[in-house]
Amino acid sequence: MANIANITVKKNDGTTDQIWTAVQASGGDKSPAIWRNQSVGAANSFMPEMRMQSRSNQDGSLRRLEGVIDWKQSATGSDGVVRKINVATLSFNVGMPQSMPSADTNEFVAQATNLIASALIKQSLKDGFAPV
Repeated sequence: MANIANITVKKNDGTTDQIWTAVQASGGDKSPAIWRNQSVGAANSFMPEMRMQSRSNQDGSLRRLEGVIDWKQSATGSDGVVRKINVATLSFNVGMPQSMPSADTNEFVAQATNLIASALIKQSLKDGFAPV
């Protein structure tokens, strides 16, 4: 089982590092681990956030991992109050059979996450359209 840690990712420019700070470790099944990009947003409620939790199915044959990443856009109104005006969301739901051999699990995780990180999928997400 992995221990929570800060996560470093690249900004859209491909060179600048951004740190997603480990804010809260999971307390166990159905309790989310939480990370925030504390370099964006003036207060916690405006910071991009990722949550991930896990749980077993009823007979324990499958582990379910669920996560959501929210990127919040805020603006200051004419009254000087900062408000959240938009939220972009990426969510994931992964079912990991507990009887699957490690080699297959490892290959699935590597290829699935690399697909999401591919240039084509990144561009499609930025455009808001599936490839044609």
